[in-house]
Parts: sequence; structure tokens; C-alpha cells
Amino acid sequence: MKFNELTIKANKKSNRVGRGISAGQGKTAGRGTKGQGSRKSGGVRPGFEGGQMPLYMRIPKLRGFTSKRTPASTIYTGQLDGLGKAVIDTAFLSELGLIESPYVRVKLISKGEIKKKLTVKLQAASESASAQLQKAGGSFEKVPQLKRPASTKKAKKD
Repeated sequence: MKFNELTIKANKKSNRVGRGISAGQGKTAGRGTKGQGSRKSGGVRPGFEGGQMPLYMRIPKLRGFTSKRTPASTIYTGQLDGLGKAVIDTAFLSELGLIESPYVRVKLISKGEIKKKLTVKLQAASESASAQLQKAGGSFEKVPQLKRPASTKKAKKD
């Protein structure tokens, strides 16, 4: 069957509202009498509840609501000073056991001193921590979070 060979009914005739009482949808044209919905530009945006706090804004405030976003792992400047490597990244930190895996977001926070010249490649750092790094002669480089590799276990259909 080809597209041009299809036999279909013509589109449904549109209903001309507000064209007199005998037309069936005349006078108020199904909008009711008076009020916000009956006006030409009437109506409210989706989710509006007449000034009451809307559901989509109430839900995060409810008891037991938890955010699905995983918090960033934190590393302190004092922890970096004792490490033996000049370039520090998430893979190195996970090998040492300071973070749970190389695929998490890591933020460097100022707590303790840095005396070595270090190059830190992480997702985020506080202003005071990056200032401490620069003062010691090192640098901070913001890098994107590593993506987990795709699973090799794929279901094969035979």
C-alpha cells in the first residue's frame, strides 16, 4: 500500500462556536457565564491553583521527600599535601580510597594547608582552596565528570 493510494475520510468539520443560539454552541459558546474562563484571554497557566501554593512547589517541602541528585564527594586541601603525585585527578583519588569511585563529582574544599606544588584536575573547588593552590605554586583545572562505561552485558536475542 502506498501513501497516495490510501482512502481516508475528509477531516472533521470544525465547530464554529459563538454563532447564534440555533447553532448549538452559540451565546456563551460552552464557556459558561462570567468569570475568568469565559473571557477572551481568560484562563490560567498550567498548575495554577488560584494563589494556593501549587502541587509542583509543595511536593519538595513534604516530609520524606528526598532529592535524587547525588551530592559531590569532598576532598580537603590538607589531604592533598601528603600525596606523592604532582597531578591529582578522580582516578588517582579513587585508587587511594579517598573517594568511592572515579565516576563521582568531587569538590576541593579548603581545610588544612598545601605546601607542595600540585596540579588538581577535579569538577569543582572552593575559591579559598584554589587560592591556596595558587599560593603554593600549583593550579586548579576544572574537568567534566567521568561517565561510566556502557555495560558489556547485553541481552542477546537468538
